[in-house]
Amino acid sequence: MALRIGVIGCGNISDTYLRNGPLLRDIDYVACADLRPEAAAAKAAEFGLEALDIPALLAREDIDAVLNLTIPAAHAAVSLQALEAGKHVWSEKPLALSLADAQAVLDLAEAKGLRVGAAPDTFLGPALQEARAQIDAGAIGEVVTGLATVLSLGMEDWHPNPGFFYLEGGGPVLDMGPYYIAALVNLLGPVASVQASGRIGRRARLVTAEGPMQGQTIPVETFTTLNALLSFASGAEITLLASWDVPHADLRPIELHGTGGTLRISDPNDFGGVIARAAPGGEFAETDTGSRPFGSNNRLWLGEYPFSCYRSLGLAEMARSIGAGVPHRCSGEFARHVLEVMLAIETAAAERRAIDIASRPERPAPFSPAEAASLLAERLPEDA
Repeated sequence: MALRIGVIGCGNISDTYLRNGPLLRDIDYVACADLRPEAAAAKAAEFGLEALDIPALLAREDIDAVLNLTIPAAHAAVSLQALEAGKHVWSEKPLALSLADAQAVLDLAEAKGLRVGAAPDTFLGPALQEARAQIDAGAIGEVVTGLATVLSLGMEDWHPNPGFFYLEGGGPVLDMGPYYIAALVNLLGPVASVQASGRIGRRARLVTAEGPMQGQTIPVETFTTLNALLSFASGAEITLLASWDVPHADLRPIELHGTGGTLRISDPNDFGGVIARAAPGGEFAETDTGSRPFGSNNRLWLGEYPFSCYRSLGLAEMARSIGAGVPHRCSGEFARHVLEVMLAIETAAAERRAIDIASRPERPAPFSPAEAASLLAERLPEDA
């Protein structure tokens, strides 16, 4: 039986989850709620859900889990409410904005015998799973160093309400960093220590995106450029460049260098993509994962902009794992480690010192194409 899901938070990202729902077995979106009743009503009408207020949604006995799509500052509070109501929780990233809040969520889930999962789930996609398979098979030997980059001019040119991205708890690492750090931890294991530097590029941002804030100037309270060195327990030393102050860039999202070669990895914000490997002195050989389950481009995100966006996959994998009584891959413990690394980057940049990372989660089990395919619905929407 599919896990029945109630959505709390009907903002920009909810369209992606709800449009992907019919692609997947094991989950069924049934209701939605938002602090703005009109937002919940609009989403309910568009996707055939029941619009409720938050207390009513949490009180419903026929809702098994909550998809928490609130703003980052509300993630922990909403997740705790859902757990208290006896619901499993899937949270958008980050899991919380402090380690204490994240641990409170995990502790309550354990006490209640419930599951917590968290985005990003992109590392379940075929591109990062192919990269994982090649690394595990020793295709580039022991990973020694590498570079990960997430560089742009920021959020105000496309997001209708970008103010929170530039407040405490925002910035390029806490917003986009989860995709990159989760990908790296899945590939290389846990991070052991962090060093970083950072700055604020501009103290104010002009919103140019269409929406209620167009033409407004918003203040910047957090680093908009962060350069970090991630030292992994495996011995790998990876540099992460994260900035919303870059007009143009031509760097690859992730490139890893090992004792036996180099691996180029596609954008970890996508599920599919092309992986390329080269032996020392050799040419790059590409592996295109677009034909694998969840690897093809779709048009379910940002209108007509096509890429492989299958958010909800991790929630479906968690639902399947609950039914089977096995650990799920996008676990709360994994998300807590990613959060610890991100907060350490911010602290290391502010205090100009190295920070040790205490948590050591196990790498999630590999996710095979056959397992991925088993989560696909028998009939897919035409735009999938």
